[in-house]
Amino acid sequence: ALLLGNSVNLRASVTGPVPSDGDGPASQACPMCCQGPAAIPGIPGLPGSLGQPGSKGEPGQKGDIGQIGPMGERGAAGPQGDEGIGQPGKIGPRGVPGVVGPTGETGVKGQKGEPGEAPDDSNQRVAFTVVRTSNSDTSTSDDTRLPFQATETLLPGTSFDLETGTFTCGVPGTYVFMFSVGKYPSSSGLWVYLRKNGDVVVSGLSNDLSHYEQVSGSAVVVLQRGDTMYLTMQGRALSHSTNHYTSFSGFLLYPE
Repeated sequence: ALLLGNSVNLRASVTGPVPSDGDGPASQACPMCCQGPAAIPGIPGLPGSLGQPGSKGEPGQKGDIGQIGPMGERGAAGPQGDEGIGQPGKIGPRGVPGVVGPTGETGVKGQKGEPGEAPDDSNQRVAFTVVRTSNSDTSTSDDTRLPFQATETLLPGTSFDLETGTFTCGVPGTYVFMFSVGKYPSSSGLWVYLRKNGDVVVSGLSNDLSHYEQVSGSAVVVLQRGDTMYLTMQGRALSHSTNHYTSFSGFLLYPE
């Protein structure tokens, strides 16, 4: 019983004669059970072996999509990033030309510059022929300059101002000048003067009041750089758009 860890109840009965104690019949059975004290618990048994893992269960059903949560508060702005360097863009199409602006006011005339170095004029060529293409106005003073309206010949480097009829010397040397001015028939004559820096070099005239005539002249003149040659007249010069009756010519004969 100790080895099994259990208690055994023993029950006895008397079958033979029992001496009488004076309390009951001699053949009466023992009314009490004979039970001993509780036994000490036995040693626990060893753990059993680990069982095999069970098979994987079936996947459960997919749950419903939850509701969208509320929008969170806007975060603070982050610091500005470094400035990037992009590739240059393509050149755009050319724009439409703008409207030409108005002519500005004439500026103040500047001071005269210092004289430049004298260039080598040994191979320089100077020549001009200018003409009028219409009749001139009538002049009553022999100091009236004769302007011209077109150039027939003007070599590069030759300086001639048509509006004032003035040649300006750019290459010092000896020059030849010629003029021929048509006379308009009228009640007055025609006087023509070839001038150098304002002084008369040669002149011509016609006093015929009723006929067309030509007044002409020529001269060989030595000029320095900056000297001027021009014609003045009194009367009225005749000319035409195709028949140039009035002309003025000059050319460099020898450079200085």
